[in-house]
Parts: sequence; C-alpha cells; structure tokens
Amino acid sequence: MSYQVGPGQTNPLGAQYDGGGTNFALFSANAELVELCLFDASGMEEIQRLKLPTFQDDVHCGYVPGLEPGTLYGYRCHGPFEPKLGHRFNPNKLMLDPYARRLSGELTFHPMHLDYVPGSLASARVMDERDSAPVTPKCVVTVDEPDLPPHKTLRGADETIIYEMHVKGYSQLNEAIAPSSRGTYRAIASDESISYLKSLGVTSVELLPVHASTSEPFLREKGMTNYWGYNNYHFFVMQGNYAEQNALEELRYITQRLHQADIEVIIDVVYNHTAEGGADGPSYSFRGIDNLSYYALDRRDPSVYWNYSGCGNSLDMNHPRVLQLVMDSLRYLAEKVGVDGFRFDLASTLGRCAHTKFFSKHQFFNCIKQDPVLSKLKLIAEPWDLGKEGYQLGNYPDDWHEWNDQFRDVVRRFWRGDHGMAPEFAKRMHGSSDHFNEKGRSPFASVNFVSAHDGFTLHDVVSYENRHNEANMEDNRDGHSHNCSANYGAEGETSDPAINQIRLQQSKNILASLFLAQGTPMLLAGDEFSNSQQGNNNAYCQDNEISWLEWNRFNEEDELFRFCQFLIQLRKRHPLINRPTLPHGLTVSDKTGLTDISWINMDGFEMQANDWKSTGCRSFAMLLAATLDPTDHNSVDTICSLDDAIVIIFNASDKDKKFRFPQKEGHWKIEFNTARQLSDDSQTMLAANEEIEISARSCVMYSYAHDQSSIQG
Repeated sequence: MSYQVGPGQTNPLGAQYDGGGTNFALFSANAELVELCLFDASGMEEIQRLKLPTFQDDVHCGYVPGLEPGTLYGYRCHGPFEPKLGHRFNPNKLMLDPYARRLSGELTFHPMHLDYVPGSLASARVMDERDSAPVTPKCVVTVDEPDLPPHKTLRGADETIIYEMHVKGYSQLNEAIAPSSRGTYRAIASDESISYLKSLGVTSVELLPVHASTSEPFLREKGMTNYWGYNNYHFFVMQGNYAEQNALEELRYITQRLHQADIEVIIDVVYNHTAEGGADGPSYSFRGIDNLSYYALDRRDPSVYWNYSGCGNSLDMNHPRVLQLVMDSLRYLAEKVGVDGFRFDLASTLGRCAHTKFFSKHQFFNCIKQDPVLSKLKLIAEPWDLGKEGYQLGNYPDDWHEWNDQFRDVVRRFWRGDHGMAPEFAKRMHGSSDHFNEKGRSPFASVNFVSAHDGFTLHDVVSYENRHNEANMEDNRDGHSHNCSANYGAEGETSDPAINQIRLQQSKNILASLFLAQGTPMLLAGDEFSNSQQGNNNAYCQDNEISWLEWNRFNEEDELFRFCQFLIQLRKRHPLINRPTLPHGLTVSDKTGLTDISWINMDGFEMQANDWKSTGCRSFAMLLAATLDPTDHNSVDTICSLDDAIVIIFNASDKDKKFRFPQKEGHWKIEFNTARQLSDDSQTMLAANEEIEISARSCVMYSYAHDQSSIQG
C-alpha cells in the first residue's frame, strides 16, 4: 500500500474518504511523530503502521490511496512523557481520533489505559509500556453523512415548553412501546411516544447527553455505570447502547420524526471536561494526543489540571484548536443530526479566560454568535461551574437562555411555608427580573424549573424530607443536602389519604408556579404523573428502576396529569403569561384602570413595604393586565390584547384565607383551584370586589374582563 500527501488533507480534521482513498489529519502541536495504525476487521490485530508525513499548522496529515470506508484505525503519538511539563505522550497507548464519526465498539476503562505505571509518584511518573490497543475500540473510516434540512418551524421563545428526558429511562419501562425499542432512540420517535408528547403539550424535548461516554473506574469497581452520560470521551460519536443498530442514524430519525410532529430536539452537551479525568486518569484520546493543548493546566505546575468541572479536568476553550473542535462538533449535531438547540453543561467553564474569570464576551460565545448555523438555534446555559466565581446566573449573552436554579429553590421553599419567602417568590414569578431584566434581557432568558435530572423529582420533593442515596454506595453522603423539600407527615410512600392529598395539592401548586411564571418553563419527564426515584437525589449511577420512569403510575385520567395538561394549554391560551418584555406596574390601561402588573394583598389592595417585610407573609396575589392602547399597533403588549387581566392567588399558609378581588368594575371567572379537582371548578362569574375563601396550601387563578362576553372559555 502506497502512502503519500494528498490535497486538502488538513481541512477538515479526521479521516475523510474521497472516493479513491482517505485523508487523515490530526491536530497535535507538540507531538514529535504521529503514527497511523491500521487494524484487521476484528480490530484485534494491527496490520500496518504508517507515519503521517506532513506537519503544517500544528496538524499531522497524510493520504492513503485505496483505503475504503469501514477500515479500522487509531493513532500512536510520540513525544516527551514529562507530566511536570504538561506532556503525556506514550506511543504504547492507542489514541482515538477526536474527529472520528464511528467507533468499532464501546469504550470501557481498563488499567492498560493508564499512561503511567500505577503506584509511581505523581512527581516522578514512570511511563507504562503496556499496549492499550487490545482494550481500546478502533475508529472507523466513514463516508460523510448528508446534511439534514434545518427545522423550519423552530419555536419562538414565547411558545417554548421544554421536556427534559433521559433517552433510555424515558421508555425502558413503558409497555406501550414495542419491547425491542424500549430504552432506545427509536422509542422516543415511536407513534406512541409522539402521541403522548403531543397530548401533554410540550414543544421541545431536551435529551440528556448522547455523545459517547463511559463510566468512571470507581463506578466500575462497584458494579455501577454513569447512567446520566456526563462523562464523554468523544464529541462526534453517539452513545451506542441507546441504539438498536446505528446510533447516528437513529438519532437522525428522532429529529426528523419529531420535527414532523412540530416538536424540537435539544441536546445536552458536555464540553467542559472529558472522561480522561485528572492526573491519575486514563489516556483515551486528548491527553495522549496533546495534553498541553487540550486541557487547562496550572501554568506554575503543568502536571496539575484546572478542575472547574469537579470531574478532574477542564478543556482549554482559549486554545483555537480546542475551540474549533467544539464548534465543529456543534455544527455536526446541527447539520448532520438536525438538532434545534443545545443545553451546555457547566457552561461557565466554557467562558473562562486564560483559566481565570468568566467573561460573557469570551471567544466561545463570539464564535457561536457569528456562526450562520449555530446562532439561529436555541442556546441554553447551565450558568455555573465549580470554580471560583463560577455562579453566573443572568450574566450570559443576550440571546442565551439560562437554567434558573433560584426559581427551583424559591418555589419549593415558598410552598413549603418557609418564612420570609414572599418577596423572593414574587421575583421568580416576575421572570427573575433581578437577574435578567436589569440587564435588558427578555424574561424568556430564564429557564424556570422545579426539578431536573439532578435532584429530587417533583413527587419526591413532596414525599421526602431527606435524601436516600444508599443505593449509590457512598454511605448516603453524596447528593445535595439542600433539597427544600417536605414529607408532610411520613417519609416516603404512604397509604394515608390525608397526607397524599396534601402532596397532590402541593405538587399542583408547584406546577402552577412553573407554568404561570414569566420565563421559559422546563418540565422533568415523569413529574406529570408522580414519577419517583425513591428519595434518591443523585441517581447518576442508577441504570435501573430507580431512574427509569415508572409508567405503571401513569393514568391519563389521573388528576395531576390532567392538571399538567391543563396548565400547558392555559399558558398557551393566555398571552399575559408570555410577555416578551417584563411589565413593571408603570402602565395603566384606559379600559380597565389596571396596571400591567400589580401585587395584591388578601384585602384586595396593592402590597405595601410592610406587607413584603412581614416574614409571616405567605398569601398574596399577582395581577397581570393588558394595557394595550388600541391605536398603538407597535406596542409590545399587542400579543396580550386577548386578555383583559388575570389574577393568580397564592396561599402557602396552612390556614384558609379570605381574598377580596381588586376594587374594579367587571367580572371574574375561575380558571383553576389546586384545592379542587379540575372537574369541580364552577364557571360562575364573580363580581369585582367580591370576597372569596382560598383554601390552605392552594393556588387559584381567575380571568377578568370588563365585559363578561370577552372572558375566554
């Protein structure tokens, strides 16, 4: 077999078949020599080793004529093994091509993946000479996939309702799905799944990571796996154990099918770290290819990794080639897989300048902003990492959305009945204006959630006072201890009807807060039918019934499920809940005399400073009103013109309370009362200034209209 330099071999990186052979290009600024290793069809025998002959722009490259798709390969990188200087080259270790599109199998940690002799001192590491090829999957030469057409019906921010799910856990126990498809990509795109998502009313599914990931060695030792998948070792290859046959094709199938149903697909991506971990971790790819370039290292001692992720390492997003890798990976998901957006895990790491502070104008954000493909997609940040000054809620670029954990905690604490939560609760319902609107950002920038994959499910928030993570085999020390939860008289499941009624009512209160707040709501899959994780609030390693959705709890006639459906439709029906800009109580409607927003005490008057300062304040109302001037067709309030006003009354007290409607003319119609079933709600019109009773621990919503005939049905 001849070997030569071919045209265009450095762009793009990876292995590109051109019809007559394959171009190989690998970035490694510090390697002295890169060898291409070719393997037989079994992947066990190395049949040829060839030097990449050309080095330009820090890329080692070459062309192998006649080499066809399906060929198995890997790299061996030669250079200094000097961890104290940041170099971890070890040609005994077979490296995965970071740009490979397919692997011959799943990667599982083996001691031979360590590039150093175990037991050797960190200050004087000895290079391990065992060959890792027998325990490493091989890269596969592939033909470039065709682009998928972009989703033409990308949802507007005011329409977006996100549904977070795990690919496997979503369907593994769903008997409505064909047994062969349960737990796979295809299950999400099945007729049964799409019908369910449409009936629920969500507009966007957010999938936990689908990039190839592996389990940490300490989990393997305990016989467990990294179920969530936040331990990626590759940014182009998709997780294979969710596929019936071909992971990439099946993920493409998901996006096409869901797009046909007018549902968006958002992918959770992890670019803050890799599965190679810290200084004692394995060498799969980046570390052995060019450790000094790929990772953020301590300049005073390059053997030390900056660990903003808490997982041992952090990718160096200030290096242009690392930034290129991430951008190429994102475009691959957008163009080849067809996704509509991304949720960036521990996104603050991606915006750190030279291993220091977070910067909202970091080159990472600028690269996305100027990209003609990525800039059009939904971009969601988890706005923190574990480094100094890592918590950056509200500080991301204007066109980004951000997970709002403060919404979660405040809503839980308010409904639990904690003292002094009324002012904070009002801020969260007002779109967290203290974090977003003060910087001129839209309320949609706040992704409001009350539960997510990390932490208690909604059912567990109202059923457990403490975490119960014993199954994780860490003596119940792992996971968050600040759950803002309550059990209302019994820890865990109970047959007591009184306790279960309170739990149902509190679940409805929390969901009502989620869907009626200004911002972008995100629902955790299963919360709509009381899915439980048995009190485990850190189920990342539980690939079993603890984490899989309990579809045996689902009943389409169940009150909580029906209420969740109702809230989603209610949100869509009332534009006042979906304002593109936040109201501030400064505009008064000539028609109703009501301001665009006001906070009302239980006597029907506007809340005063003393009301807010009272630590015992647990009952008040939020009134939203349309203030559209009919002659002003450019008003941002135009979308709200269908509503005259709505009032949402919150009573987190354990006592019934009297509430008097604001002293205006007109009528009020009940929309819901969490203390009653939906079917029990009366359609009776109430006159303005009328007094009603609000049950303990309940939320009630009414629609107002000057004219009874204009109240929406």
